[in-house]
Amino acid sequence: MSMSAQDVAVYLQENPAFFDENAELLAHLSVSHPHNGQAISLTERQLLALREKIRQLEHKFAELIRFGEENDEIGTKTHRLVLSLLAADDFDAVRHALMSHLQDDFAIPHVAVRIWNSVLKKPGAEFEPVSEALGYYAGDMLHPYCGEPANLEVLEWFGEAGPLVRSVCLVPLRRDAQVFGLLALGSEEAERFYPEMGTLYVTRLGELLSAAVQRQLG
Repeated sequence: MSMSAQDVAVYLQENPAFFDENAELLAHLSVSHPHNGQAISLTERQLLALREKIRQLEHKFAELIRFGEENDEIGTKTHRLVLSLLAADDFDAVRHALMSHLQDDFAIPHVAVRIWNSVLKKPGAEFEPVSEALGYYAGDMLHPYCGEPANLEVLEWFGEAGPLVRSVCLVPLRRDAQVFGLLALGSEEAERFYPEMGTLYVTRLGELLSAAVQRQLG
């Protein structure tokens, strides 16, 4: 009865000492080169597989280093923003710190804030009324939204640049469980804010801004 390739594989798995008892076979076995198809020894094939594994590990390690460096850079920028927000002694200073750091440090070209449920109010675009529909939408947000700018009302917050914005990040501002405002980030690049991106840092940004606004406005 002939044996299939699967039968051979199972036999070798069940008999790991086979090549110890038949060491001379290793010197005569050959397999195809993975790239050019030429016959090479089993040992050479194992070396090629090991080199490929090392190459993949080096690539993965380089990715981890890059991600770590990017996170360190974001952490440094966030730290600078936190210091500026802590030093702000009124709402105008909070607004200036937010705009300058997000636009200069984080290279986010369009930033807008709307606040509709605070004890105190100030003159300025930040306190212009929002529609009831948008208020309900923000109130139901469980996490920041990233993706295409589906809400035309938010695009109007960016002024003349609104029609050019191709992706947005909307971050709810909360007082405990209640949403009292919305931070909107916009970009002309469609891939800048996308649905699958992580929202850890923008969530923390929303928490920082929420605390800073509440300290000044209640």
